[in-house]
Amino acid sequence: MKTALLRALPPTAALIILLGLWEGLTHLLSIPAWLVPPPSAIATAASRDAAPLLSAALTTGRSALLGFGLSAGVGVLAAVLLSSSRLLERAFYPYTLFLQTVPIIAIAPLLVLWFGPGTRAVTASSFIVSLFPVIANTLSGMRSVDPALRDMFQLYGARRLATLWKLELPAALPHLFTGLRVASGLAVIGAIGGEFVAGFSEDAAGLGILVLSAYRQLRTDLLFAAVLAASVVGLALFGAVSQAGSRLLRRWHPSASGS
Repeated sequence: MKTALLRALPPTAALIILLGLWEGLTHLLSIPAWLVPPPSAIATAASRDAAPLLSAALTTGRSALLGFGLSAGVGVLAAVLLSSSRLLERAFYPYTLFLQTVPIIAIAPLLVLWFGPGTRAVTASSFIVSLFPVIANTLSGMRSVDPALRDMFQLYGARRLATLWKLELPAALPHLFTGLRVASGLAVIGAIGGEFVAGFSEDAAGLGILVLSAYRQLRTDLLFAAVLAASVVGLALFGAVSQAGSRLLRRWHPSASGS
């Protein structure tokens, strides 16, 4: 407990200093609140609009979680298929780069046409944005298996499925969780981006809609509060993935044990 408090002290102190400087400069320089609101105004807006902020965060979080779950499952399966053949990898892996480079805002209208407005289109946006890191990192981990261990499995006549399950996937776990941590943040970004175009429906409005609404009303304090809520959603998903990876890997891999 004491060690955890000591670790939390520097970032907490830095945050307090940053917020104090921000608050002081906005008053000292007479910066208009509609341009850069002070932290106190943002806190007031977050408190006043706590209910819609929480509802929007839950809506966005649900879409991001669904998109992230799909990217995790599909990404691992795609990596397994690509790792089974160098020919398959050379043929199809370059096209997975499209998932990383496509501007999601540009194709969001297509997602609305295909899936309809609301949760399904937003989830698809989150899935597309967060898929590539899972494929790339899992495939990299499976390709980095120690050749001596692979030769030993072949020597003992291990079948392809046994080699995959007992050697390649366990060896790829550290890389996989690295990809999942990256994907967790991208899933929230994809969900917010999808909501800018596809978030209007009978469903509850997400944080992307709240950001647009606050912008149009020049409620910059609420806009900052919505952005902060989106960051909290992303941090929560990232923290959950990191915690799961730490618990799974800490007994045998130095990346989690700290050794």
